[in-house]
Amino acid sequence: MKTLLLNPPSFEKFDGGASSRWPATREIESYWYPVWLGYPAAMIKESRLLDAPPHHIGPEETIGIAADYDFVVFFTSTAGFQSDVRMAEAMKSRKPDIKIAFVGPHVSVLPEKSLRASEAIDFVTHKEFDFAVTDFAAGKPLDQIPGVHFLRDGKLVSTQPNLPIENLDALPWVAPVYKRDLDMTKYNVPFLLHPYLSFYTTRGCPAKCTFCLWPQTMSGHPWRTRSPQHVAGEVEYVLQNFTGLKEIFFDDDTFTFSKGRVLEICKVLKPLKFTWSCTSRVLTDYETLRAMKDAGCRLLIVGFESGDDQILKNIKKGANVETARRFVKDAKRAGIVIHGDFIIGLPGETKETIRQTIKFAKELDCETIQVSVAHAYPGTELYDYFMENNLLSRNHMADEAGHQLPMANFPHLSGVEMLEAVEKFYGDYYFRPKVAARIVRKAIFKSDERKRLYKEAREYLSLRAKRRQIVRSGQL
Repeated sequence: MKTLLLNPPSFEKFDGGASSRWPATREIESYWYPVWLGYPAAMIKESRLLDAPPHHIGPEETIGIAADYDFVVFFTSTAGFQSDVRMAEAMKSRKPDIKIAFVGPHVSVLPEKSLRASEAIDFVTHKEFDFAVTDFAAGKPLDQIPGVHFLRDGKLVSTQPNLPIENLDALPWVAPVYKRDLDMTKYNVPFLLHPYLSFYTTRGCPAKCTFCLWPQTMSGHPWRTRSPQHVAGEVEYVLQNFTGLKEIFFDDDTFTFSKGRVLEICKVLKPLKFTWSCTSRVLTDYETLRAMKDAGCRLLIVGFESGDDQILKNIKKGANVETARRFVKDAKRAGIVIHGDFIIGLPGETKETIRQTIKFAKELDCETIQVSVAHAYPGTELYDYFMENNLLSRNHMADEAGHQLPMANFPHLSGVEMLEAVEKFYGDYYFRPKVAARIVRKAIFKSDERKRLYKEAREYLSLRAKRRQIVRSGQL
C-alpha cells in the first residue's frame, strides 16, 4: 500500500507527541523529530513521512495529501487524540476506502476505548509498531499481525502481543528518511543548536520513574542498544548529507545508562569531530562525563524533578538531591552544560517543597531549565496513583492551545497554586543578574542567537501573561 506516516496537526505549535516525552504545547515553540515514524517509513517502499506541525501544514492540506495514499498511520497522543479522530473521519469522508491506523502511547494503553471513539480507525497498535504497520502495508491480514487491536462484528480482537525489538541494528537508519521528507531548518529546540537533528541509539529505560510516559507505555523497561558502529555509521551519513547542521541530539530515554557502552560509543564518535548532546541521569560519573566531552558532547538534558528527597522516593527516581549536586559539579568541571527539567505537583508536593526545589535549582544553576506541572498520562503509575487517591480534578490536561494545565488538586495545594508556582519558578530562576548576563552574552556575539532569543522571549512572556490571568481568575 502507498502509505503516509503522519504526525498530524492539532494545536498550534504542538508537535503531537511523535517523539515528545511530554506531549504539550511548550512555552517556546519547539519541535522534536518524529523518530518513531521514521523506522516504518524507511521500511515501507511507497511511503512518505509527513510531520505536519513544524512544517506548518494545516488540517485541510493534510487531508488533501492523505487522499493520494491507501494507508495512513496516525501517531496520536492523549492531548491530541480528539483532534486526530476528527481528522481521520474527514479523511474517510473524502476517501472511504482509505485505511487508517492509530499508533502511540495513548492507543497502546486504551485500545478498545480508542477504537470505539470512531469507525474511521481501522486498527490500533500495541507499543512498538514498526513491523505491525509495515506488515499491513505489505498486505498481511490484520489477524496475522502481532501487536494489533481491531473490531470485528463489534467485538474487540487482539492479536498476540509483539515482543520488544531486540536487534536494533536490524532496523534501518532514519536519517535518509529525514533527508527525503523533512526540512531540518524547521526543527527548533531552545537549548539545542539550530539546526539540529536527532535519532535513537537505544530503546527502553530500566529506570522506574512513575510519571515517565515512554518506558511505561511504548518502549518498555528492557534496555536495548544499537552497536557503536551502527550509530557511528548513521552519524557519518548525517554529517555528509545535512549541510549546515550544528548538532546531533541522541534522543534516547537514558543515553548514559551503561558506563561501558557510553565509553565505547565515545571511542567511535571522537574521530568524527562533531557536536552532540543527549539525555542523562544524575548517576553518571566524572570519568564518563569527561570522555563524553572529549568525544564532542556539548549538553545534557537531565530530569532533576524536585529538590526534596522524599518526593524523589515517591516517584521512584532512583537518585537523591546530593547525588544531583555532585553530578552537576562534575558536568561543569568536564565542560558540559545542562538543561534541567523540574516538575511541580508530584506526590508529596507542598508549598515548602516547591520553595526547596526553586532554591535547589538556583544552586545547581543549569544553563537552561524547563518547569512543568505534573501530568499523569494513562498507563503510568502516576496516573494510577492520582486515580486511586481521587486527586484527578480535570478531564483534560491542556487548555484550548494545548498548554499544560494542572490535572490534580491536593488538599493542601490547589491546581491554581501549582500553576502559580511554575511562573514563580521561572521568574526566580531567569530574572537573576548572572543568568541575564549569560543570555545577553549569547545575544551580543551571535546574530542568529539574538533573533532566536528575541522570538523565544516574546513567546514566553505572552504565555506568562495568559497563565497569570488563569491564576488571578482561580478557575481551574
